Amino acid sequence: MDAIAIIDKYYPENNELRHILLTHSRSVAEKALWIADRHPELSLDRQFLEEAALLHDIGIFMTDADGIHCYGTHPYICHGYLGSELLQREGFPRHAMVCERHTGAGISLESIVRQNLPVPHREMVPVSLEEQVVCFADKFFSKTHLDREKSVEKALKSISKYGEEGVIRFKEWCERFL
Repeated sequence: MDAIAIIDKYYPENNELRHILLTHSRSVAEKALWIADRHPELSLDRQFLEEAALLHDIGIFMTDADGIHCYGTHPYICHGYLGSELLQREGFPRHAMVCERHTGAGISLESIVRQNLPVPHREMVPVSLEEQVVCFADKFFSKTHLDREKSVEKALKSISKYGEEGVIRFKEWCERFL
């Protein structure tokens, strides 16, 4: 699979949104690969980690987030499942699950219903180790400050809006992956 070729298909213009997506996604991929190298005992699939990290935010162009040059029609929180649907159609179901399950530190069905989130009513919590690593690595990089990595504290603050269960999951990942 050529992740960049898929990005090229949906982000054909060399514009600011493409730059944001690629810069952010490469940072996430580097962090995910750093975790894989640091933890050989986890036997992570490095190639898949890199591809999935590059593609985890493929759906952002369909959302309305003008601060990062997204001018679609859906709320930003929808980018995960929208990207998942896109990658399913492309024939990459495993990569699609990374897209769907990376928002926050994953979002449970219970939390989706309780918060009345505008996403499909299903579990969206990372399952495989690779899904967990990409989700975790993603929390350290924003799309508005591409030049720096967040601290654990700032990453925790950004996911706390999705509920306590994500905070607990993220803290467990800190112990496992850092």
